Amino acid sequence: MTQFTRHTAETAPAASKPLIEGIQKAYGFLPNLLATMAESPAMLEGYTTLAGIFDKTSLSETERQIILMTNNRLNGCTYCMAAHTTISQMKGVPEDVITALRENTPIADTKLEALRVFAEKVNTSRGWPEESDVEALLSAGYPKQTVLDVVLGTGLKVLSNYTNHVAETPVDDAFARNAWSKEA
Repeated sequence: MTQFTRHTAETAPAASKPLIEGIQKAYGFLPNLLATMAESPAMLEGYTTLAGIFDKTSLSETERQIILMTNNRLNGCTYCMAAHTTISQMKGVPEDVITALRENTPIADTKLEALRVFAEKVNTSRGWPEESDVEALLSAGYPKQTVLDVVLGTGLKVLSNYTNHVAETPVDDAFARNAWSKEA
């Protein structure tokens, strides 16, 4: 397997350095995923920008994490499952929701479950959900905007999940307590 460098502010390409410095200031450390993405300044900027945009949707933190973690699980991304479990815990996502996402079991809240199911349909159909899938999400009380926000979150996870697959990114110590296996 090709080895990818986990960059620092000192080793990164010039265009990645200011992004790395901002990430370190915001998080107090440079996550391995972002250190790896720094190899391509465009990738690092694209991912961090898109993540910021996704955070601006009308969806709650719990709803955004449902979309992200559903994609992480379906894409078999052990790094992102550990990271987003930790983020979810820090941001107050209910523990039963986190457990359901990690274990691929239904979420008790029917509206949130409809979102999880729709996010799964978008991923597994490669963006071709059935009309009945869209109607089920809308019937659960979500607006049409959410359909597109699910596509946005799915695209964000393609960037991070695929990077982790290609680079075999090791889970950071900060996320290790929430390690996850796709075989589980």
